[in-house]
Amino acid sequence: MRRATGSLFALILAGCTVGPNYRRPAVNTPDAFRNQTPDTTAASIGDEKWWTVFHDEELQKLIRAALAQNYDVRIAAARILQAQAQAGVTRADQFPTVSASAGYSAQKIPGFAFNVFQLQGLFSWDINFWGKYRRATEAARANLAATEWGRRQVLSTVVSSVAMAYFQLRELDSELEIAQRTLASRKESLQLTETLANGGAVGLLDVRQAEQLVETAAETIPDVERQIAQQEGLISTLMGENPHDIPRGLALTEQPLPDTVPAGLPSRLLERRPDIRETEQQLIAANAQIGVARAAFFPDLPLTEVFGVESGPLSKLFTSGSTAWTFGVPLTQPIFTAGKLRANLKLAEAEHEQSLLAYQQTIQQAFRQVSDALIAYRRYREFREHQELLTTAAHSAADLSDMRYKGGAASYLEVLTNQTNFFAAELNLARARLNERLSLVQIYNALGGGWEQ
Repeated sequence: MRRATGSLFALILAGCTVGPNYRRPAVNTPDAFRNQTPDTTAASIGDEKWWTVFHDEELQKLIRAALAQNYDVRIAAARILQAQAQAGVTRADQFPTVSASAGYSAQKIPGFAFNVFQLQGLFSWDINFWGKYRRATEAARANLAATEWGRRQVLSTVVSSVAMAYFQLRELDSELEIAQRTLASRKESLQLTETLANGGAVGLLDVRQAEQLVETAAETIPDVERQIAQQEGLISTLMGENPHDIPRGLALTEQPLPDTVPAGLPSRLLERRPDIRETEQQLIAANAQIGVARAAFFPDLPLTEVFGVESGPLSKLFTSGSTAWTFGVPLTQPIFTAGKLRANLKLAEAEHEQSLLAYQQTIQQAFRQVSDALIAYRRYREFREHQELLTTAAHSAADLSDMRYKGGAASYLEVLTNQTNFFAAELNLARARLNERLSLVQIYNALGGGWEQ
């Protein structure tokens, strides 16, 4: 009898768990990213720690400050605490609850007076035979894991955002330096032209054209200074601070760039990218909720027991004759719910389908982002190389036209044209160098780098 009772109790504890068990969906994963040769041995830059990718010490300080103080990071950490608490609340439903109460009552009516002392305990347990609470706990744990991956996604985004904002700031510094240097040179040229005009060697038109060159460089400076101040405000906000000056480290041209960027295998993204892992955990939670919805079709088997002691005199409260108890196993089976249970199941299945599509879409977008970033890095490098040649040629043309003008062999219009072209070429070269570095950051972020601390 004891063995039979023990077996029955174990069966009640184990029960059965309705609903589908999770299996990772099949994904059409390419052998290599677009225009990349498959290499099963090559490591991915996404596996590198962020401080080994970004070597500027000042940039590293900014990133560390942002990871510690950024509000998005702190909000994501608070979401994890919420999910942990919710998982604990949900898990508690699987276990019995025990409560106690004590009371005293007195009553007097004509001819009678009596006191009643009570001490009771209540034991209740929904034995969860169909796995409703186990599936709910599975969903809660998956949601917790999703919030943890969500925080890692925020960390990755913050690292990339600070790096990109810093590189943009250093590029603006380059533009400001170019504009200030050009302005100083053009002021000297204007003074020379005015001297020649006063001597009758050139006309007033040359002076006005020289003034155009001066003002073209001068008007650039306040606009670039505006952008620098706003960029410093952006970086300060990413650091969770009020706008302030940002310290500088390496110049943009001193920021090292690798000749090739190893991307690794596309299948690694399924394990590495935080947004993919987050959406998969959301899919796991949605899958478990189907089991919760299906369990609602089956009867509930709650166990309840009330036990305690009751007596008129307090001194006899704990005597053998004062004990009392009740035990019940009510069986509740839904019969008519006007389609509510079936609609709830359809809702859970629809939410699961939505989560599945979101998971597949996230993977597809990840493959595209990596491919786009790899293509951009290669093409921006080629563009920068050509822009360097163009800038060199424009510089030479500007110097030659200046020499020809001073020798009387060219008009100032030629100087104006070539100086304008050289100024534009220098600014475009600075932006080309920026784009090359931004594309490296985009590759790193697209490959899931930056969240490991």
